[in-house]
Amino acid sequence: MKSNCMYYLAAIAAASLATVCAQAGLVEGSIYENDATGAGDATPANVPAGAPNVTFTTVTPIDFASGGAYTIGEFLSSGSGSTVLTGAGELGNTMENTLFNFLGNVSVISGQTFTAGHDDGLTLIIDGLTVISAPGPTGFIDTTETYTGPTGTFPFQLVYGECCGAPADLAIDLPLVSSVPDSGSTLTLLGGALTLAGMVTRRFRK
Repeated sequence: MKSNCMYYLAAIAAASLATVCAQAGLVEGSIYENDATGAGDATPANVPAGAPNVTFTTVTPIDFASGGAYTIGEFLSSGSGSTVLTGAGELGNTMENTLFNFLGNVSVISGQTFTAGHDDGLTLIIDGLTVISAPGPTGFIDTTETYTGPTGTFPFQLVYGECCGAPADLAIDLPLVSSVPDSGSTLTLLGGALTLAGMVTRRFRK
């Protein structure tokens, strides 16, 4: 009976740790429709002040591509781990003149080089430092840049604009860390899981 209890406790601890790890790459996204100015110049300054048409979460790496339908829903469903929070009724709308605003936290090392693939414009800012500045509409391009800021974990903003016809493509792989849930609840969950795992380990040793 004790062996069974220890097994279940170990399983619970593992599940708790898996939950924390699964949340580690969660990023918040907002979509603004019918925004030709912003989509043609994808910078934070052009993110509308009003409420977005669609909000969602996604996991990293961020990797989306439109298909033949060229709709918001098709674009979001192409990325693994995306969950629509509000605006589900907008998913059938066109990608034309849409502006995406991604917010989260990123762990980076000074001198780290990474590549972003995008069609059309894209701007990446980490802790106030503009790392990628390619805001205008383009065909698909891979932009490789080197991060020159300090090493650590910092807030980031990624603005992506889609205009000027299909396709829509966005791919960037950064070591992004959770902005959802808040750090306090994550640490509480992680601490509880580690404590439980330690208790299980000690009982097994005895």
